Amino acid sequence: MSPANKLPPAGRELIDKFTSRQAKVGVIGLGYVGLPLAVLLAEAGYRVVGIDTDENKVAAVNRGESHILDVSRETLAPLVEAGSLSASTSYDDLADVDGISISVPTPLRKTGDPDLSHIMNAARKLAPALHSPMVVILESTTYPGTTREVVLPELENSGLTIGEDLFLAFSPERVDPGRTDWTTKNTPKVIGGITEACTEVAAAMYQQAIETVVQVSSTEVAEMTKLLENTFRAVNIAMVNEMAVMCERLNLDVWEVIEAAASKPFGFMKFTPGPGLGGHCIPIDPLYLSWKLKSVKYNARFIELASEINTAMPRYVVQRIQDAMNEHGKAVRGSKFLVLGAAFKPNVSDTRESPAIDVIGLLRDKGAEVSYYDPYVPAFEEDGWGLTSIEDPIPAAQEADCVVIVTDHDGVDYAAIHKVAQLIFDTRNALKDGGGEKVVKL
Repeated sequence: MSPANKLPPAGRELIDKFTSRQAKVGVIGLGYVGLPLAVLLAEAGYRVVGIDTDENKVAAVNRGESHILDVSRETLAPLVEAGSLSASTSYDDLADVDGISISVPTPLRKTGDPDLSHIMNAARKLAPALHSPMVVILESTTYPGTTREVVLPELENSGLTIGEDLFLAFSPERVDPGRTDWTTKNTPKVIGGITEACTEVAAAMYQQAIETVVQVSSTEVAEMTKLLENTFRAVNIAMVNEMAVMCERLNLDVWEVIEAAASKPFGFMKFTPGPGLGGHCIPIDPLYLSWKLKSVKYNARFIELASEINTAMPRYVVQRIQDAMNEHGKAVRGSKFLVLGAAFKPNVSDTRESPAIDVIGLLRDKGAEVSYYDPYVPAFEEDGWGLTSIEDPIPAAQEADCVVIVTDHDGVDYAAIHKVAQLIFDTRNALKDGGGEKVVKL
């Protein structure tokens, strides 16, 4: 941390505004990262304007209506009514802000390389609003070097000096949708700036709203931190997914093996297998790192292997389902299947990269008649086709030749479904007591 007397005057001015809660801040992108952040900053006392290209989303926020499960109307509406939080589609509304957080999507292209178009578009549209003093913080997950190599040149076109008049930092989002124990407020926030002054100013903006701020030496360290976190998870999930495949070959119950291993109080961290990886972060982020490393002629073998194993899991699940059906004297083609869950994880509505949709699609490709039930996902569309959730899973389970548990939402009565189902393929160990001969587990 830089001593206060080494901060440039513009930096001291910003920090004073943040600590006195007199600042106005902008959040670009009002998705599952941006909206909770905007709410938290408004609750801290800042005046907040959220920017999004989706007119319907902006209109809903301005009515006090939340499209994010982690943000309730009871939380959002009072902030909007008090004038603490507003939303807009126009970057012109950022002209008088003191700080900006960029929280836009960073998907992979079909070719496997990072798509930074949303970041670049945000930086370019932001250009007319740049002024001194101001701090810009990128939160979108990306490869090490993006803030310095992509965002910095766009901001320098303003003629302002980074670290003197304008401050730039990277702070990775760590949102885990659906969690209530660890939220945007109490999850430690990592921040790294282009300069020490950039780091300190960016930290001051967040310190008023977030309980713990962790300052690191550069934007690259902050960018790499997020990729390490999600690569760690992706690799360990791949390992336990392969363990499930191996246990099936050895006629062992992988869930029993995992629980036994988890009894060790040190040297073991429990991960569980599943039908594949979903969500925007874990399936995607490690591939950003793998792509970046190719530019320095390094092959990230763990990442590539983990991606290969995790990507193959939906097909492995469908093959196991087909084997289970054969054991019961039925073919997949022409049979009725009820898939429980469409979201990528329990108790959320997010279907991005969801293995459930892959499983549904693969079963349909094999000629199965597939319906699904998900209390969080009323409908979805995928590559020109889509489905609508049934209203009651119990009669559907009774009619189905096979029930497939892909996402284990709380509140689903698995015992009642087990009672009426003919055959269940359980990819999540939702029926922990075994369930007898009509239950086949991953």
